[in-house]
Amino acid sequence: MYEPIRTKSVHTTAGAPSDFPHRSREEELDIQLAGHLAALLAVTDEIRAIGPSADLDAAAERLAEQLARLRGGAAPVRASSAAVREPHVAALHQRAHALAGRALVVAASRADTAAAILAAERMDAHAPAAEPRELAAR
Repeated sequence: MYEPIRTKSVHTTAGAPSDFPHRSREEELDIQLAGHLAALLAVTDEIRAIGPSADLDAAAERLAEQLARLRGGAAPVRASSAAVREPHVAALHQRAHALAGRALVVAASRADTAAAILAAERMDAHAPAAEPRELAAR
């Protein structure tokens, strides 16, 4: 009923060399985890600029160490305190809590225990400050 296709389709890529490099799942997860940790470090630096504390200083250093490990030793870019606006602190803690949660999910999926523990600790640290004031008053 139908005539068989005699020529190769222009969409067929089997056997053809790839024009662009492909990354493995592990490499993609490393990139994703590094991105979440870098964003968490940026928010942590913003919170530190508003109200410095020893806990935030230690967390920022640990985040920077994990980022350097994931990026093959390249030091992460840090936010300068001069560029920080005076945002609402609770919103920053909510953002940090969400970013730590995302990092925890990716770290767990790639079985990175050190990053997962760090992300869970940061979630716990930001959870009380991230709660809305109405819920905290109950």
